[in-house]
Parts: sequence; C-alpha cells; structure tokens
Amino acid sequence: MQRRSFLKGAGVVTVAVVGGGVWRAYDQGVFSVGGGPAYEPWKDWLKDSDDGALALVRAAILAASPHNTQPWLFKVTNSSIELYIDTNRNVGALDPYLREEHIGMGCALENLMLAAAANGYQAIVTLSPGKLGPIPAEAKPQLLARVDLATGNREKGELYDAIPRRHTNRSAYISQKPIPPQFVDALSRLTSDEPDVKMFLFTADADRKKIVEISSAANSEIYSDPDVTRGSERWIRINWRSIQKFRDGLTPDAFGQPPIATAVIKMMPSRMLQWAASRGPKNGYSDLMLSAPLIGIIAVHDRYDREHCLHAGRIWQRGHLLATARGVAGRPCNEAAEMIDHEKALGKPPLRAGLLGKVLGDAAWQPTFVFYMGYPTLAAGASPRRPIKDVVL
Repeated sequence: MQRRSFLKGAGVVTVAVVGGGVWRAYDQGVFSVGGGPAYEPWKDWLKDSDDGALALVRAAILAASPHNTQPWLFKVTNSSIELYIDTNRNVGALDPYLREEHIGMGCALENLMLAAAANGYQAIVTLSPGKLGPIPAEAKPQLLARVDLATGNREKGELYDAIPRRHTNRSAYISQKPIPPQFVDALSRLTSDEPDVKMFLFTADADRKKIVEISSAANSEIYSDPDVTRGSERWIRINWRSIQKFRDGLTPDAFGQPPIATAVIKMMPSRMLQWAASRGPKNGYSDLMLSAPLIGIIAVHDRYDREHCLHAGRIWQRGHLLATARGVAGRPCNEAAEMIDHEKALGKPPLRAGLLGKVLGDAAWQPTFVFYMGYPTLAAGASPRRPIKDVVL
C-alpha cells in the first residue's frame, strides 16, 4: 500500500459500522487523540525548569523528521551536547543516502539552538564535515555536530514559543486565502546569513502548477517501487498499541483527515484500508498541493554534503516555526527531491534534478527540500515522540 495513496484514499470512507464498534473505537484510541505516553513530550517539554542542558534536548526532540523517524541521539554534559544520527532509523530505498534523515537532524539542531538561547546559554556549533553515501550496512551512531555551551543571556522569541505548536498539516488548504506579502518576505530572509542555503518561493499559478506536475509524477513513480513502499510502510502506525509502544512514525491523527474519517481509519482492518486507498481520488495529491498558495524549494550548493544538509534542515525548521508563529500551516512535499536520490541510486539519468533545476533557474543551487504553505481547513494533530531516556546516550 503506497503511503500517498493511503493518505488520499482514506478520505473516501466516512461511515463504518462494525460489530463491537464502540469497544474497538476505544481500543484503537479513537477517543484519545493526542493522548497517552507517546504524546507527553509535547506537554512536558518545559516541566523540569532545572533540567540544565537536558532542557535543550526536550526541545530538540519536537523537531520535524522524515516519516517521523526521529533519527537523533544526544550525548549531554553540563558544557556541551553532541548530536548523533542513528542510521538504523531510516526509510530505506526512499532515502538511499540518508539525505532527508540528515535534514531532520538539522531540524533538531535548530530547535536545540533556539532552546539554548531561551535557557540562558551561549551556544557555539561545530559541524562534522563529510559526504553522504549509501545507508551503512552496520548501523551505529554517527557524530554530526557538537554544541558547546557557556553562560549567556536569556533570549526568547516567537520561534522558540512556537516549538510545541509546530505540526505538519496534511489537510487541504484554503486556496482563496493568499499568504500576506510580509510573511513571504520574512520567509525569504531566513537564509540571509546562510551562504550554503537558499530558499526559492513561488506564489504564481504557473510556477506552482509546474512544481505540482513534477511532484505528482515523481510521487507516482517512486511509490511504484516495492522497495520504496516497504521502507515507507515500516513507519506507518495505525494500531493504537503500536503508537504507544514505538512512539514514532506516521499516525492517523496526523493524516489531515476530518475527525470522522480519522476514527474510521483507526477501526478499519488492513484489507479495508488497502481497498480505500485504491479508490482515492485520481488527482488527490495534486489537488492538495495546489490548494496551497505558496510552494517553496530549499536549495544548497551540494545536495550530498553533510553540512549543507544540516543547514537545510535548520532552515526548514526555522521556516515552519515562523509559519506556526504567524498562523500559517506547512507541509513537506519531497517526492521530486526523493526521486533525485532514487535515480542516482539506480544509475538512471538525473531527470528530476534537471526539471527542478529549470524551475529554480540558477545552476549554482541544487534543490533538496520542497514544501508548501497556506491556511488550513483543519487543525494539525501532534505526532508521537520518543522519551528523553530513549534518545540520550
């Protein structure tokens, strides 16, 4: 079952009557949206005010990551925090060089740095240089960054305050409600101090339609690969018990469906879910993307440079937090960028790199992250999070 097909197909079901339905609804968490231990990190991230440097980690684990894989590990002392990537927490053939996992690590680093300033630390980051390669056969933590901490002034801002409210919104957006030019300008200025990252923003209909066309075709092609589908499905958590056990992955509450449809998804057996996915609207994903008045592409000078990936992740996290603070929703739509990796891994011509490169119109920049933003029709739900004890070395 393809992830994108499932997400758009789940919405075709609106009513389900099953034997023992009330009990199954309770058992599957229908009445416990955002509840249970898997969601506590969103609520208690500020609970322990005397937690020292661990307070920074509590903020970091609320960052975005591909498929909510949460590939981060931290080694914490009173004067430093080291960030490691757990290479075993990957989506397989969908991300064959762990490029997106490294972007997710950059998102965690951004949250950590915002929390450092808010908690009275002066933080200096040192990144570990290197090039991305195939997923290593032996999974072991790899050091990506070290943050040295010293006493500083407390500096809180709107981005830090938005950390517990930032969620990926997969619902349709209000296409008739444009994003204010002031926000677009603020978003474009996020990379002003980042020489290796640039954000391209598109609001014109023709530009957005071109990107949607490229993304939709990439989505269909990449998820036709059984290896990609298997790697993706590993992170889909439908069962309430598995959500509470693993505390990661993609869950029904974050699929962007109306409450009734979400409840039905939770109660449906796997075979019925596959049936629903197969009957989703033909252009469902394209329609979702086009409902957003803004599509953005984050680009770097070298897509497979480790430091550039981390910088790109920091920019996405920063942009999503800014959007959250200003009442704007956002969602990654990375199939075209993922196809660049897919074509490279299979030794195919770089078709998607060329198509996205034409959209950017600047050969100095390589697209690595695609997203869209707008005003949503539904509020976004939180995703589960692993506890501190599972991510600190």
